[in-house]
Amino acid sequence: MAQPPGQQPPQGSFGAPYDPPPESVQPSQPPGYGSAPPPGQAAGPYGAPVQPGPYGTPAQPGPYGTPAQPGPYGVPQSGPYGAPTQPGPYGPSSQQPGYGYPQQSQPQQPPRPGGGGFFRGRRGAVIGAVLAVVLLAGGGIWFATSGDDGSKPTANASTDPGPGTDGGGDGKAEDQGTHDLRAEADALNAKRGTGEAKVLWLQEGGVDLPLNGSDVYGPWIVGDTVVKAMFRTVTGYSVTDGSRKWSLRMPSSLCAAPSQPTADGKIVFGIKTGTADDALCNSLQMVDLTTGKAGWRKTYRRQGAWDLLSDVSMAINGDTVTVGRTSRTDAFRVSDGAVLFGELPGNCQPFGFASGPVAIAATSCQTAADDHKEQQVQRIDPVTGKVRWTYKVKKGWEVAQFYSVSPLVVSLKQADKWAIIVLNENGTYRSQLVGGSDEFGTKCGGDLLTEGKNLDNCLGVAADDRTVYLATKPPEDDLTPTNKVVAFDLNTGQAKWKAAAPAGQTLMPIRTEGGRLLMYLAAGKNKGGGIASLPQTGGAPRMVLRHPAAAATVERGFFDSRVAYRSGRCILMHARISGIDDEDEKSMKSMAAFGS
Repeated sequence: MAQPPGQQPPQGSFGAPYDPPPESVQPSQPPGYGSAPPPGQAAGPYGAPVQPGPYGTPAQPGPYGTPAQPGPYGVPQSGPYGAPTQPGPYGPSSQQPGYGYPQQSQPQQPPRPGGGGFFRGRRGAVIGAVLAVVLLAGGGIWFATSGDDGSKPTANASTDPGPGTDGGGDGKAEDQGTHDLRAEADALNAKRGTGEAKVLWLQEGGVDLPLNGSDVYGPWIVGDTVVKAMFRTVTGYSVTDGSRKWSLRMPSSLCAAPSQPTADGKIVFGIKTGTADDALCNSLQMVDLTTGKAGWRKTYRRQGAWDLLSDVSMAINGDTVTVGRTSRTDAFRVSDGAVLFGELPGNCQPFGFASGPVAIAATSCQTAADDHKEQQVQRIDPVTGKVRWTYKVKKGWEVAQFYSVSPLVVSLKQADKWAIIVLNENGTYRSQLVGGSDEFGTKCGGDLLTEGKNLDNCLGVAADDRTVYLATKPPEDDLTPTNKVVAFDLNTGQAKWKAAAPAGQTLMPIRTEGGRLLMYLAAGKNKGGGIASLPQTGGAPRMVLRHPAAAATVERGFFDSRVAYRSGRCILMHARISGIDDEDEKSMKSMAAFGS
């Protein structure tokens, strides 16, 4: 049965074979625009694989569908999840975009028109909210009423005091925790076994949240500071001991954020225009993550039903921040907020970019049916908006995620089918992965956040210059789930080797670094998690950082989390915080750090 266009592609084999449309080769276009692959490579874009594979087998539910049990969350290389030296997922290095865990099961959304994959509404966090849209034919007038975040209606944006330091979004300072977290960490460390790392520090939510809780953005590691953003507060903590270094009160609720900041630690948040229930996500606030100081703030225009009901995808490419929606993308200079470009010429518009020095975008082309189902992958100049090259995706298929940009690995979806393709640096087809009988468990931002949906934050997949690594999905009926990591050859798409996780635990690729694959090993019953590695040739996973078994219960509590690994420290952070009452929200552990 076909899924709503806004949902993620299915689990299992990578879709059915699909041949390139006759118009895919257009001699009038520059190289990279639907052109044939280099000599010696398989015909594409979606032709037969180099070796026969089960492409005709209908895919099973997933990999972005609601999982039976949420799993771990991972990291991009620079910025949010802090890879040490590389500039980001799209630079000359082989590192990947950030990766993440899905959140708890959310209510299914009703079928609805698609376009860009961002027409998802506000899931989970607005269970008690109402969204009603009336589109009046002829006049073009439409009305929307929506429950926002459960806050009481307040004055409009004109009375907004603006960002302020050392305060929570509700005017109260962020608490430092309701329990003695240092004593709790010390007690866990007293039970450490040989070779186990320490619990460096623990953090609690510390903020009185609205009804149904709040998404949590980050973590971003900038120097010796780790930053999280939640509701109306952005906070920087010491990576060493978890002490609060600064806290910035935002004028209204956060609604979107890029996966990475700039190289010098600047970021632009998406925030709502006011604190009223029907406030739109159409304002931007720049923040220096090193100092916690607010910079420029401005509002951009959202118009038409497609745009107004679309979630927001944000990315940073150099000194450019892009704000993508179903029907267009607006680009601003991070340093001063200057407008760089908006709607591009023609009927094809980018609806999302991936962060990094090279701007790779997913674009959607208006069709007669107004379903936005003709899509492309493009490299776009982040300053001018000029298209460098275009890869046409076969009609009916949609760009779901960028698993990597160097190499360029793209996840595509079509109803109940899923495909993963690899493109060359100039945008020409390279290969398509042959999934075999394994079911794969990649988890991306659409499962994680109730608002916003970036294209570069998947857990369970990574790539280097030779290989794409995917995590399999553990059996849903297994009380002690375990899985494998499968390595695929970039040139042929064929599986090269498989590596099994320890019994009762799961491995999820985070990124590649120094010729090895780094993975998050989830904690099991009475078993600590940690960071493990595999060489490019496969074999048995080796532990890089082993979390203490005594802290397994705490670690397993981060079932809805992201993972940041940098400089020998592993930081877990919840992607969403909610509770049955205010005290429960404040006392819920929001972050935990492990290290030597």
